[in-house]
Amino acid sequence: MNVREMQKLAYDNKVKKGFNIDNIEMEFCYLYGEIGEAYEAYHRKKEDLGEELADIAIYLLGLSEILGIDLAREIEEKIAKNKKREYKVENKVATRIKD
Repeated sequence: MNVREMQKLAYDNKVKKGFNIDNIEMEFCYLYGEIGEAYEAYHRKKEDLGEELADIAIYLLGLSEILGIDLAREIEEKIAKNKKREYKVENKVATRIKD
């Protein structure tokens, strides 16, 4: 399954279950909440970390579909852009020095 298909499935599930597809701000809040849950699972060494990361991906895929964004294309373009960038890393903190 490709990213585009996953976007459609995530969105279709929202529609089928009667979940939010109209309030974009709410979707960002849900996504933020899922990131918090994943961090907690990581921090507490819980076994459901993978599931929490999947929840993040599903919310992101659904939000992308709601907004009409081709997430696969955006990711490919961003990876290509990042390849060209140069960074200075000090104490494991990266600072971009060239685009």
